[in-house]
Amino acid sequence: MSIFTYTQDNDGVVTLAWDQPGTSMNVMTIEGFQEFEELFDKAMADSSVKGVIVTSAKKDFAGGMDLNVLAKIREGAGDSPAKALFDFTMNGHRILRKIERNNMDAKTNKGGKPVVWASPGTSAGIGTEVALSCHYRIMADNPKAKVGLPEILVGLFPGSGGTTRVVRMMGAMAAAPILLEGKMLAPKQAKNMGLIDEVVAPENLMARAKEWVLNATDADIIKPWDAKGYKMPGGAPYHPAGFMTYVGAIAMVHGKTQGVYPAAKAMLSAIYEGALVPFDTALKIEARHFTSILLNPSSSAMIRSLFLNKGALEKGAVRPDVPDQTVKKVGILGAGMMGAGIATVSAQAGIEVVLIDRDQEAADKGTAHVDAYLSEGVKRKKVTEDKKAEILSRVTATPDYDALKGCDLIVEAVFEDPLIKADVTARTEAVIGEDCIFATNTSTLPITDLAKASLRQEQFIGIHFFSPVEKMMLVEIIKGKETGDIATAKALDFVRQIRKTPIVVNDARFFYANRCIIPYINEGVMMVAEGIEPALIENAAKQMGMPLGPLQLNDETSIDLGVKIAKATKQAMGDAYPAAAAKADEVLFKLFDAGRLGRKSKSGYYDYDEKGKRTGLWPGLRENWPEAPEQPEVSEVQHRLIMAQVLEAVGALDEGVLEDIREGDVGAILGWGFMPWSGGPFSWLDIIGAAKAVEICETLAAKHGDRFEPPALLQEMAAKGESFYTRFAPEKQAA
Repeated sequence: MSIFTYTQDNDGVVTLAWDQPGTSMNVMTIEGFQEFEELFDKAMADSSVKGVIVTSAKKDFAGGMDLNVLAKIREGAGDSPAKALFDFTMNGHRILRKIERNNMDAKTNKGGKPVVWASPGTSAGIGTEVALSCHYRIMADNPKAKVGLPEILVGLFPGSGGTTRVVRMMGAMAAAPILLEGKMLAPKQAKNMGLIDEVVAPENLMARAKEWVLNATDADIIKPWDAKGYKMPGGAPYHPAGFMTYVGAIAMVHGKTQGVYPAAKAMLSAIYEGALVPFDTALKIEARHFTSILLNPSSSAMIRSLFLNKGALEKGAVRPDVPDQTVKKVGILGAGMMGAGIATVSAQAGIEVVLIDRDQEAADKGTAHVDAYLSEGVKRKKVTEDKKAEILSRVTATPDYDALKGCDLIVEAVFEDPLIKADVTARTEAVIGEDCIFATNTSTLPITDLAKASLRQEQFIGIHFFSPVEKMMLVEIIKGKETGDIATAKALDFVRQIRKTPIVVNDARFFYANRCIIPYINEGVMMVAEGIEPALIENAAKQMGMPLGPLQLNDETSIDLGVKIAKATKQAMGDAYPAAAAKADEVLFKLFDAGRLGRKSKSGYYDYDEKGKRTGLWPGLRENWPEAPEQPEVSEVQHRLIMAQVLEAVGALDEGVLEDIREGDVGAILGWGFMPWSGGPFSWLDIIGAAKAVEICETLAAKHGDRFEPPALLQEMAAKGESFYTRFAPEKQAA
């Protein structure tokens, strides 16, 4: 079955339309590259062909390279994976370079045939790199379309000429948002930045592409870097202006990445070194750095977690084998920030929403939240006024529980109080149908206990949203002891409807995410009590790739919430409450008593200005907990902060809270930003090896206590030389 279709019209214009069988989005494969080259060669060899339009038969152009292809090349290369990957990359360069140069005379730059890229919709990765090799680039003015090179977000960089071409088109500084931030741009944005040449009405796309081909001159199809006298925009590195640009770029990238993302460093090297040499040599340099990244364990882990595993979970990898449970009408109990956020994303997904609160005024506040969020979208031109009105029309705000009749899913988002939750559960079950699934949005309360208030415990489940709901991509689904497959499937189908990434865990204290987050915060707070410099704690965390240090994270989540969790945990655990946690509580409670509740009170571990912007660490931290005369090494601080999280993740897997290792890694990155460069806690352990992890744990335990004692599972794996992704591979768990 063909991947590209070849058609030639009466005017001699050939259309190569990408239409990969069996997929909603085109992705490049080895076979696709081969077929494209064969058809392109056919067009070039035919004297009746005036030029070529490269387009897509689907609504979008392409989603990038099939990353499974890269993995297969590496695995099938035996002892020479670097050579195999480099050769594959260079073959791609050769094909795309052929688009640029086709039949041109090397000396005169004449005789080539014009090639135009005409995209009906979104283009990412290799799709955009194909576009960059064409002589002219046109996109349809499609409100859903985006174009860009987002490879950096999954641990790669554009390695099929995208890095070299974008820099030579617009200069290193202007290219930074596209290459170093991976921004996907709307068509008009892309045109303004110079990434594409023209935006037209969708119905005019192919006619305009043909018009350009038939009117293109020899000068129109010479790439800037192939023309005589070409000079790089902004200056090359050896030019005074260019030198300052590259110095600034290096500083900017290091400031954003803290030096822990190998792809960013490799891309900078490819840009800098490539700018010193002719174009074709620059492509070879790019390929070498790209190959090194493909072989880097960090990039492999990021690709696996953020592309392969995330995609598998979103497609239902852990879904029970039961009929479709698509949600048609959802009832949301509680119109506060969480409830209103859930209502927003549900209505945006086309689901009818009933928003319940204690009275009409409280319920209307929830609708006002939805309205305000959509109004901001209108202001940013992401939503039209008509679309906003359509979404709002799906939300009914009321205190009347009878409005919940006909709902097939309930999401309860009231206060974290078991008695209040039990009351609304009973009131809701009095009116909903027998098949309706009841979900509680809780971050800490045991689902099995909350389910006792339900008459149908097999239909009771936990759905833990992260705040803010509209922005956070992870949703944690928690199965109680009696939760059935239908309820699990319903929760999963709902999460996928609202375009979030689900993980499914079994009921246990703090579930999975908070089980790992709380020890991370506590470890940082404990260090404050020990007199470790707060700036050292925060910067050590950021330099290992955490988006927020533990003290800033506590400010963001609110100190009063931390106090509430600490009190509830201590009451539940009694004498088993860890001494280490009690040490952290001294700091936490003192801040709470002083009214320093975090960002929301504009005072916590940090000071804030009137607009809520952090102005620096609170000097009172040093005054209340004097600086210890001897400060630890940065690596020791980092090991404490990492292991506080990782050992909890290992415990969750060992105890069966996590049933699938993929959920542990994806959940950690999306849920609380665990060192994305590592691929997640289990991927990080595989990178350093179980034996090294045990060694770090033993060193920490000897100095800081038994909370760092290496668990039996880790010790066993170290003794056997095992890795998590071999021992707990998804196919083994399924078996």
